[in-house]
Amino acid sequence: MDFNLKKLTSDAGVFFTRAVQFTEEKLGSAEKTELDAHLENLIARADCTKNWTEKIFRQTEVLLQPNPSARIEEFFYEKLDKKIPSRTTNGELLGQYMLDAAKDFGPGTPYGSTLITVGEYQSRLGGAEREFLQTSAINFLTPLRNFLEGDWRTISKERRLLENRRLDLDICKARVKKAKQAEAKAAAEPDFQETRPRNYVLSASASAQSSGGWDSWDLEDSKESANVMDQRKLWSEEVDKAEQELRVAQTEFDRQAEVTRLLLEGISSTHVNHLRCLHEFVEAQATYYAQCHQYMQELQKELSRYPNSFASNANPSTSATCPSPVSSNILPGVSPPCLASTSTPGIAREPSGPLKIQDVQQPSTGHRKAKVLYDYDAHDTSELSLLADELITVYTVPGMDPDWLVGERGNQKGKVPVTYLELLS
Repeated sequence: MDFNLKKLTSDAGVFFTRAVQFTEEKLGSAEKTELDAHLENLIARADCTKNWTEKIFRQTEVLLQPNPSARIEEFFYEKLDKKIPSRTTNGELLGQYMLDAAKDFGPGTPYGSTLITVGEYQSRLGGAEREFLQTSAINFLTPLRNFLEGDWRTISKERRLLENRRLDLDICKARVKKAKQAEAKAAAEPDFQETRPRNYVLSASASAQSSGGWDSWDLEDSKESANVMDQRKLWSEEVDKAEQELRVAQTEFDRQAEVTRLLLEGISSTHVNHLRCLHEFVEAQATYYAQCHQYMQELQKELSRYPNSFASNANPSTSATCPSPVSSNILPGVSPPCLASTSTPGIAREPSGPLKIQDVQQPSTGHRKAKVLYDYDAHDTSELSLLADELITVYTVPGMDPDWLVGERGNQKGKVPVTYLELLS
């Protein structure tokens, strides 16, 4: 207990002394040992690396997991060293909802079958997202976190130790300076016997003869001389002790500066490691977005096979547009006439028979150029196959489904889906 108390007292004294030195340096009343320029540059570079790494790490966390509650939960699981529970991605959850809805609506209905198709692709998108999140967390977030929580903590600890060694060194320098000033002052103080005035000596001699001797005066002089000599010796010893402490402090400071410098120079290898992790993160992003693009292209092709699937479920073989029987414009007992009727999606029927694409003539006005966005395979002879990035002439005809246009490429002609085209002005 006594040992701990003494150590606590000693540590408190050292802390107080350093605090005083630090305060005096800030106020400009004490000298400060400056680090060499190379070490200062390394420290500035390390601080810059830490600050930007922390910002990039936090923002990447937000990008991968926008939900703050989920991020807090993951943080606590990591601190408790427990496995983070697996979560269903939003895409997977949406896909499951669509599949469940299709069961209730009927898989055989146009809406139900479309829900099944879209739901399956949404599940695929959710799976691709899950893989992207896991890969990014392992290859990018984890190395950044290891640097902030591992290497940077070690560097910060050694830098604090270096600052303490610098304060101790400056304290020793100030102590040596004060001791030398006191020693010089003591050396400049005159000896009583050497500087005694002549008239004082004659007066003291006469007084000593009348009193019978020089004994009392010699004793007083010797005491004064002894005090001066003791004081000079004391300050000389104090200077030697302070210089010895200064040499020790200088050695410890130099050794700690070298350790800190080696750690700070390791920031270069940290940059190389983070560069590799950044490439892996971009590669994971590219793979994820390529998968999403591929899935969406496939989904569009699937949906383009039945562009009129949103027609009435009661009679999917017709796209007739009939007024509602409850309309106030229709007289009771009179059947409303249909505006158009067709049994083939995207082809309007004329009263005399079906419309033939090959018989359609390009109008003199109203046609325009279009750029093909994706490859498209014709499903029958009335459609035109397309190749991505090619240019074709498109136009519409009265009574044709708005989701389709008539496309021409040289002597070839056929229906083309609007969703596969980019209309040019």
